[in-house]
Amino acid sequence: MEDQQAFFEENTQAQALEAFIVDVNGVLRGKKIPRENCGKLFKSGLRMPFSAYALDIFGEDVLSAGLVAETGDGDGICQPANDTLRMVPWQDGTAQVLLSMYDENGKGFFADPRHVLQNVLNLYAKKGWKPVVAAELEFYLLDSKPDEKGRPQPPVNPRTGKRSADSHLFSLSEMQDFSAVLDEIPHACALQGIPADTAISENGPGQYEINLFHVPDALAAADHAVLMKRAIRGVARKHGMDATFMAKPFAGLSGNGLHVHFSILDKSGMNIFTGRDKKGSPLLRHAIGGVLKSMEDCTAIFAPNFNSYRRFAPGSHAPTTVSWGYDNRSAAIRVPDSDRDATRIEHRVAGADANPYLLLAAMLAGAYDGMVGKKDPGKPFTGNVYKSNARHLPREWGAALDRFEKSAFVAKYFGKRYQKVYAACKRQELEIMQGQVSSIEYDAYMRDI
Repeated sequence: MEDQQAFFEENTQAQALEAFIVDVNGVLRGKKIPRENCGKLFKSGLRMPFSAYALDIFGEDVLSAGLVAETGDGDGICQPANDTLRMVPWQDGTAQVLLSMYDENGKGFFADPRHVLQNVLNLYAKKGWKPVVAAELEFYLLDSKPDEKGRPQPPVNPRTGKRSADSHLFSLSEMQDFSAVLDEIPHACALQGIPADTAISENGPGQYEINLFHVPDALAAADHAVLMKRAIRGVARKHGMDATFMAKPFAGLSGNGLHVHFSILDKSGMNIFTGRDKKGSPLLRHAIGGVLKSMEDCTAIFAPNFNSYRRFAPGSHAPTTVSWGYDNRSAAIRVPDSDRDATRIEHRVAGADANPYLLLAAMLAGAYDGMVGKKDPGKPFTGNVYKSNARHLPREWGAALDRFEKSAFVAKYFGKRYQKVYAACKRQELEIMQGQVSSIEYDAYMRDI
């Protein structure tokens, strides 16, 4: 490939290439390839087992997913994704590229989350519609060393030498104190073609949010979210810290969300959500109706692991109900106050631990289903939705997986085969979690019961 050749000619310092896929959990898995062997990757692809897309969070095979023995544990062909070959600013002499898997006939492998999203986008393309998407990611900076009990802890303030302990929402001084790492993150993103805004201080000590700018390519938007998470972690490590996108790393403090804003353009480039006033068009309401109707079926995507459900608590800034409203942040779906031409939906349910491709696939499939089916969202909620009579999202992981496995909506838009793969991977993880006895159980029950 000429672009690949030009890249390595321009970046003579690149001595190795990290090439990776994104698995069911959003975890990056791949290989580090010496510079002299990179030509083969761009010519014929990198072979990786199909089963790489059916691993639990611990990296163990999920036999019940049907991608190990049933496929002979064979290999798919991973090809570089467009516009993802970049240098790694926080790691000297290293480049990176994102991969996507295909079979021998060049067809996208059904269990690759990038292809799950692409299948939904193909439905939009047939209508002449193009989603415009932007993600907002929250994360915590952490001390690289745990506390005396082995638990994560906020980082030490570089200026004061004291550990962060208080929340500093929108604090400029907080960001100035951590400017060395926070300023380098958007710089690293810019060097990698990731359209990231600057950081803002969030509700927890050491918690920040970085927004991605809107792009008229939902697949690229998901790529950007994945690569920005990698950049944040890489820059944090360079500065002697860790970063986590765990949904609820600290009990009693704000969780990490992944909010997504989206609108839809028609063939002429007009926003189909724009109406006569700020309430938007009928298509906006239908899209909201579809997203709400599918929300419970897709909660296992938005909240993909055991810890995710700790984030769903009243007053925690995370939505807990199937609800929508105009400029109402206590609702799951918010229509922000904006200029008419910028009318959009903000989906607020997912945690930062969600797989961005599957999140966008579920969200956009719901909107599509609502628009073609003219689904009614009901009346918008006003005031504190936590105190309303709105239906509650599934309160625990097992219930969410039950909904996902039985969902006709998921089978239709994700495919029955992927419905099986995803559920099997998460069931295995749930069984492992349920098989552990926590320290608090010993503290509560061991001596006196």
